[in-house]
Amino acid sequence: MHKLLIVSALLAVASAVVLPAPAYPAYPAVAKVAKVVGPEPYDPNPQYSYNYDVHDPTTGDIKSQQETRNGDVTKGAYSLVEPDGTRLIVEYTVDPVSGFNAVVQREGVAKVAKVIAPVAKVLAPAPLYHAPVLAKPVLPAYPALHPLPALGPYHG
Repeated sequence: MHKLLIVSALLAVASAVVLPAPAYPAYPAVAKVAKVVGPEPYDPNPQYSYNYDVHDPTTGDIKSQQETRNGDVTKGAYSLVEPDGTRLIVEYTVDPVSGFNAVVQREGVAKVAKVIAPVAKVLAPAPLYHAPVLAKPVLPAYPALHPLPALGPYHG
């Protein structure tokens, strides 16, 4: 019996094989190639012109701007209505010889704001709370318990 047990144990040990961890193939990393970009086209004589107007009576936002560029010379103007009611008009020119030049004009008379006396805040007194009424707890009536008889020492 012992011989059979020893032989089967030896066969079990001999057939035991260490299994390696699973191996996964290593795929090469894909390198993204940068797109070759040529120089941006250069315009030796840039020209543009734009303008806009805003007139919003709800918010009081009233303004306008216009600008024209022809080569290195830019001319434009903008205007806006300021909070005091005056209109600010700025006319400007930009050229390589004299740089940026602006002429500022103001139209209208500023409205004088009425001084309003500050209103003193009236603080209401803190609300009064009455002390809560505590109800006495209602305890259920349990039957009276009688004490157990006294036990003497326990000796075998």
